[in-house]
Amino acid sequence: MIEKIKKQILESASVKQNIAKNCIDDIASSASLMIASIKNGGKILWCGNGGSAADAQHLSTELMGGMSDHDRKPIPSISLTTDSSFLTAWSNDTDFDSVFSRQVQGLGNSGDVLIGISTSGNSENVISAIKQAQFKGLKTILLTGENSGKMKNLADMTINVPSLDTQRIQEGHIMIGQILCGLLEEDLLK
Repeated sequence: MIEKIKKQILESASVKQNIAKNCIDDIASSASLMIASIKNGGKILWCGNGGSAADAQHLSTELMGGMSDHDRKPIPSISLTTDSSFLTAWSNDTDFDSVFSRQVQGLGNSGDVLIGISTSGNSENVISAIKQAQFKGLKTILLTGENSGKMKNLADMTINVPSLDTQRIQEGHIMIGQILCGLLEEDLLK
């Protein structure tokens, strides 16, 4: 059991080292999009399914509540995964593929940023949300895995975690998301 635990820790560390080698520019460019949006009166919208929905909620909360400074003003941020009444009504009455794009249509404004999280890059509802966001003039950021799936070249910025393993991709996403939120908070506290 000890060796299995050690193996997983080392695999995670290896993926994170590869993120440090291959994703720095994309992370920095994504942070710049987020900073520009907030400085110009915009907000950050987040979406994803399953574990990615949990990450969307977690990271949105970091911006609203504060990471290192709980006395600062909230950074406008909404997770599109949290309104259970809308999610269940819309999915039941229409379809699940448009559950996020419908919210982008109603809540998103030109100058906002939508961050879609999909380990596979094949989540139809995240694809629809990105397309709706671009139609409305939002900037789009995608956090995904090594190959981007159907979302390849879809978003303004794509951060590909260099792995095909869902667990390692999710670990990379939460780390990258924490970095993005930290850079945004730090810039606004200057």
